[in-house]
Amino acid sequence: MASAKTKEGKLKVLFVASEMDPFIRVGGLADVIGTLSRRLSGLDCDIRVVLPYYKGVKKNLKKLNIEPKKLDKKVVFCVDWLVEEGEIYEVQYKDVTVYLLENDKYFERDQIYATPKGEFEDNDLRFGFLSLGALEIAKLLNFKPNIIHCHDWQCAFIPICLKWRKHLKDDEFFKDSKTVFTIHNISYQGQFDKNIIDKYGLPGFLFTSQGLELYGKVNLLKGGILYSDLVTTVSPTFAEEIKKRDYGHGLDAVLKWISRKSDNLTGILNGIDYDVWNPESDNAIYSKFSANDISAKTTNTSKLKEELGLSENEEYPLLCFVSKLTEQKGLDLLIDSLPQILDLGYQVVIIGSGEARFEQMLRKASRKFRKNLSITIKPSEELERKIYAGSDMLVMPSRFEPCGLGQIIALRYGTIPVVRGTGGLLDTVKDYTENNKNGNGFIFHEFSKVSLLDALLRAITLYEDNEAWKKLISRAMKEDFSWRKSGKTYKEIYQKLLT
Repeated sequence: MASAKTKEGKLKVLFVASEMDPFIRVGGLADVIGTLSRRLSGLDCDIRVVLPYYKGVKKNLKKLNIEPKKLDKKVVFCVDWLVEEGEIYEVQYKDVTVYLLENDKYFERDQIYATPKGEFEDNDLRFGFLSLGALEIAKLLNFKPNIIHCHDWQCAFIPICLKWRKHLKDDEFFKDSKTVFTIHNISYQGQFDKNIIDKYGLPGFLFTSQGLELYGKVNLLKGGILYSDLVTTVSPTFAEEIKKRDYGHGLDAVLKWISRKSDNLTGILNGIDYDVWNPESDNAIYSKFSANDISAKTTNTSKLKEELGLSENEEYPLLCFVSKLTEQKGLDLLIDSLPQILDLGYQVVIIGSGEARFEQMLRKASRKFRKNLSITIKPSEELERKIYAGSDMLVMPSRFEPCGLGQIIALRYGTIPVVRGTGGLLDTVKDYTENNKNGNGFIFHEFSKVSLLDALLRAITLYEDNEAWKKLISRAMKEDFSWRKSGKTYKEIYQKLLT
């Protein structure tokens, strides 16, 4: 259709997100926004990203030696009868235009979502400001998007307000725009008191079980699901899992409802940037290597053990856990299993930050096991890269995993994943025990110590067969989970929405 393209013939897509690598990163969402936006830009799309101008973004721009351009326009709109204003800055990054929305009251903080004591109490206002501000930016700059792609509950106000907020729902500017809403992590839902409906000028009848209400609260993720033109999530298996009670976090019935039309809920596997994550060119690791010559991987292992203060006995395979320290990631199961894992003959390195209780448990375990266990609570990307390159295996005992990027990065660096069979882990890891010709890792299904240890026993048994293990490493490194295929799929679903 003629209105679906710019004069240059490009599809116009507005991304709105709370994170984007390399400007600000908490988890995998940032990697997706940073990489997918660039991939779509290379597929003849005009991509614009709106991101909060956090305190951390300002610091990272200085590190990147990027000077943002302040635009001579301000966003102005009302929330709860109060006028809200924001400045707009523009950054060009690898063919993608990024608009930074500044409001120091909301974004000049040391953390993005929460402090160790819990989430910010005004997150409804902070991310409502992002959502409405993004729409105002599009209008101010006359960027009429064919697609508005919203990510997680922080951007759910966009489809909700375009459907129900006075003035916006009848705004001719967005009349032909379609909304795509991606669920990156269904456990974070944006739940707030009923008065949020009045704050944002939404009709009171939305506070029902057929609308925004869930368990007595306004649930923004539910609103994003109900009022978008298309809902996606980050792996095909997870798209099926979340329609079941065990994985839907209370939204399984809603997801079943929208899935009555087969294309309304789509799982598209996340990828990684194979130029950024590349052991042949990674300057952060100790020694570079490739799928065709893995000899230097052992150098990375020995030097990593030395840096972390671990015993350098080569007979002990190095098992890593690189993740946020949360219950979702199955960290409690891993900690409970540590004595038996070490008895099997492993050394373990854990890096991440997160819940205070897990940090305390890990520090206690570190004092007990010392030479065979390394704990890093304040991670750096450089050390994470060294760990991916130097470890023999990666463990991901997740309770649920929408996609998971850790196992994809691990495969890229020849580090064999040992994962629980859930979500995107099942879409990327093939069990070697069941298929030794095509397997690239080890899978366990039951969330239990016995099941985890069984998978680790299978893995260490193969590790002791040096030639078979080398073949497995090379095979793992030749897997392709880049954004090449998934980027094309996103563009295809955009185009289908517009026809």
